[in-house]
Amino acid sequence: MGSFAAISVLVLGLVLNAAVLCNGGKTSRFVRKLEKTEDMPLDTDVFRVPHGYNAPQQVHITQGDHEGKGVIVSWVTPDEPGSNTVVYWKEDTKDKKKAEGKVYTYKTETPWLIVLMHSPWYNSYNYHYMEGESMRVMFEKWFVKYKVDVVFAGHVHAYERSERVSNIAYNISNGICVPVKDQSAPVYITIGDGGNLEGLATNMTEPQPAYSAYREASFGHAMFSIKNRTHAYYSWHRNQDGYAVEADSMWFFNRFWHPIDESPESV
Repeated sequence: MGSFAAISVLVLGLVLNAAVLCNGGKTSRFVRKLEKTEDMPLDTDVFRVPHGYNAPQQVHITQGDHEGKGVIVSWVTPDEPGSNTVVYWKEDTKDKKKAEGKVYTYKTETPWLIVLMHSPWYNSYNYHYMEGESMRVMFEKWFVKYKVDVVFAGHVHAYERSERVSNIAYNISNGICVPVKDQSAPVYITIGDGGNLEGLATNMTEPQPAYSAYREASFGHAMFSIKNRTHAYYSWHRNQDGYAVEADSMWFFNRFWHPIDESPESV
């Protein structure tokens, strides 16, 4: 009887510990094949330094769709003196147009609020862990206040998608300093997995944090397809020797026009 009780206590202890450790989302154990793949030559034209005395301060972005309706947008970053005029033109013409940049926008005109940054704020890999913390402390409350829908970051050479979380409740007296689920907060996506010389970031913090919904140490790319002002479909595709694999996906509901819980257990 005594042995049975000891075994029961041991099993109960293991179950309780498992409940404490397994508090995050899903960690993919996918491992890419080790065979050599066809690489883009490093001396190809796409890697050349852009023209201009302030390169790479000059920024050129081509936006478009699969029908070829592309628009090229060009501007100079703020640390280069000059106006805030944006130059844009169609892909198949030299007729250039100008627009004056402003620091505000309206959800009726641009319903989706998307932020791009380099260093991720929510990252559960050991690589560059919490490097963006000072920036997060300063600006995260704005992201929540103005209902940013999604934040894309790089820096970490792997993939991760967060829950909608925020960590803005802390003050010197309450001691609240952990991320909590927040439907007014954005989803944070680390998408620094497009390819590099150093290889993938493979070491992850364990156990997987509760703010991490999905993570995988693989090369890949993502698509954020805006359907209308309320819905967008997001998919991440791992790059595995040419196979089209949708490894992670979710429907986004706009935080301003359709702010409902989009987590799998609520949809």
